[in-house]
Amino acid sequence: MRGMKFLIMNGAGNRFAVFDARNRAGFELTPERVEAIAMPGSATMGAKGADQVIIMRKAKSLGADVFMEIWNQKGFEVNACGNATRCIAWLVLRETGKDEVIVETNDGLLKCRLAGENLVAVNMGPPKLEWDEVPLKEAMHTHHIDVKVGPIDNPVLSNPGAVSMGNPHCVFFVEDFDRAKPDKVGPMIEFHPLFPQQVNVGFARIDAPDKIRLKVWERGVGMTLACGTGACAAVVAAVRQKRTDRKVEVEVDGGTLLIEWRETDDHVIMTGPIEREAEAAV
Repeated sequence: MRGMKFLIMNGAGNRFAVFDARNRAGFELTPERVEAIAMPGSATMGAKGADQVIIMRKAKSLGADVFMEIWNQKGFEVNACGNATRCIAWLVLRETGKDEVIVETNDGLLKCRLAGENLVAVNMGPPKLEWDEVPLKEAMHTHHIDVKVGPIDNPVLSNPGAVSMGNPHCVFFVEDFDRAKPDKVGPMIEFHPLFPQQVNVGFARIDAPDKIRLKVWERGVGMTLACGTGACAAVVAAVRQKRTDRKVEVEVDGGTLLIEWRETDDHVIMTGPIEREAEAAV
């Protein structure tokens, strides 16, 4: 693997090391190697590190243009990453000259199109809302789930929504981020026994029917500047709790994503920016 080049990219601040292994048979990264590449302060990614390491591979399914393998900072594979999907789609769209490409993940096929020079729209498909799809450990409605933070009779946080966008999300609605303490509460909820696969934890402040301010504790990573599937999950959870419209601007620490949960077909459309930062090698 010595001398293998890769790209450093980000989607709304969500940062990735992107390896192109489509024509490199046998290319693999061990969990230990992924962690060494991605951790902040690493020789390859610098002080910021990478939230995920992405490997582009030849498509496995008929009609797909590329397969996207996703490894998080702690060295385990996950099924979905909305911001990385936009980055990979942008590379393939530019490479092929197509108007639309299909990015294949472990969770399925995602249709992507250019929405501007450095903007990509991704059809994330319908959210998964049944308790065993999220998944949760026990049966319950997912509009509001029985998770509380703080005193039982006066919790600081309660009644989050649970949504899967290819990965599990728990979304709390907050008025004050300082009081909610995402960086302290996030790791507590990530490993809550209700979530057998751990969970991404969103903290959403509703600023208007069409605006959300969002912070996300990402499982296996920690606080991130952006989380594409987290933005999708926040809008779905907000609509289900009658807090917002179906088309919402979601402001994250790294930028703004436009999320629409279409009523016509139940699909979630995520539109947002990408940035090609640099080329590096390991």
